[in-house]
Amino acid sequence: MADSLPFFLLAAPLVLLTGISKGGFANGLGSITVPLLSVLIDPRQAAGIMLPILCFMDLLALWQYRRGWDATSLRLMIPGALIGIGIGTLTFHLMNVDMLRLVVGLMAVYFVLNFLWAKVRQSAPKAKGHNPAKGGLFGLLAGFVSFVAHAGGPPVAMYLLPLRLHKTTLVATSVVFFTTVNYVKLIPYAWLGQLSPGNLRTSLILLPLAPLGIWLGAWMHRNFSDRLFYVFFYGVLFVVGVKLTVEGLWALL
Repeated sequence: MADSLPFFLLAAPLVLLTGISKGGFANGLGSITVPLLSVLIDPRQAAGIMLPILCFMDLLALWQYRRGWDATSLRLMIPGALIGIGIGTLTFHLMNVDMLRLVVGLMAVYFVLNFLWAKVRQSAPKAKGHNPAKGGLFGLLAGFVSFVAHAGGPPVAMYLLPLRLHKTTLVATSVVFFTTVNYVKLIPYAWLGQLSPGNLRTSLILLPLAPLGIWLGAWMHRNFSDRLFYVFFYGVLFVVGVKLTVEGLWALL
């Protein structure tokens, strides 16, 4: 069904939205792509189709944000992410994707609600410093969830947002993190047969939308203030969290 008209009508705007997210506007928006594509095709096939597109987008975004990332965040999170990818590879045929979506969704919703509660108390969360344990944990979770469904945005946001980084530093750090994660994922994806000729052909058809999405995302990034950027970011994180939670509950009940 990945070569059907309904699939491409759904996949085309989702790829464009993923490019916008990769381009620097609302990092994490791409987390909804695989869950939505899973309405029409197997989630693993959806993940296999999206990975080459994501890798191409990563190169474009990396050039766009080739300076200014937070090296400390990357140093703390990437080792955990590699472990998460390894766990995902070893448990590929055993993992319960729906339970994983439920847990990640609940964590994302809790994080946003905690931020809103602090706003109600008129005391926005203060900037927090780096925490090696949290960085490693969220990196591991992001690597694992990214391996399963390319939905590592919420765990990464949950670590980076409290640092109150400048918006460009935040995006650049996310770009470097996911470039590393996605290119590492190519190895187990190929080994597990998710980069089949059919999936790669579908990826190639959708690939021209990647540069357009990156350009739009970079433009939106430049034209939104820090305040609006973070408000929108938390809003997207909440929407993604609710969606993952509902999907997980619906499948498990």
